[in-house]
Amino acid sequence: MESDRPRSQNEILAAALRLIRLYRRMKPAEVAEAMGMAKRSYEHFEAGKGKINLERIHRFAEATDSDPYAIIDCMALGSPEFAVRCADNKAMLALRVVTQEFNEEVGDAIMELDTRSIINAFTRTLKDLGMQAVRRDDAAKAWLDERIGRLVTPSKDEED
Repeated sequence: MESDRPRSQNEILAAALRLIRLYRRMKPAEVAEAMGMAKRSYEHFEAGKGKINLERIHRFAEATDSDPYAIIDCMALGSPEFAVRCADNKAMLALRVVTQEFNEEVGDAIMELDTRSIINAFTRTLKDLGMQAVRRDDAAKAWLDERIGRLVTPSKDEED
């Protein structure tokens, strides 16, 4: 069965850029101007034509207040939606900063870590983050459900 999902990195990048631009409710001309590019050049970039250009991805992220590393990583993940999911919380940017600090603090001792320990640590951390997102939604729903009964709603008599 043929999928409608983008397959090449350029197609994934193009979809991510467009999704973020639409999420930010920006027009191509606005993004082009914010990036200091001609509109036509921007349209070529957003369409995923040409070589992938990291400097332009960073300029796009700055222009749209998005996460440049989520845009880059979405290509490896095969998920343009990942770039949008991280646009506001800058999850991958935060990961890069923490990784940079880890590298500076631990240095050559990083070589002593085994792959299984790294996988386990990342898996635990990401599962915990996922649970926090779910719990936050559940907590908000429980809070609303508990308090919604206090609101005064119109009775049928008042509607007439």
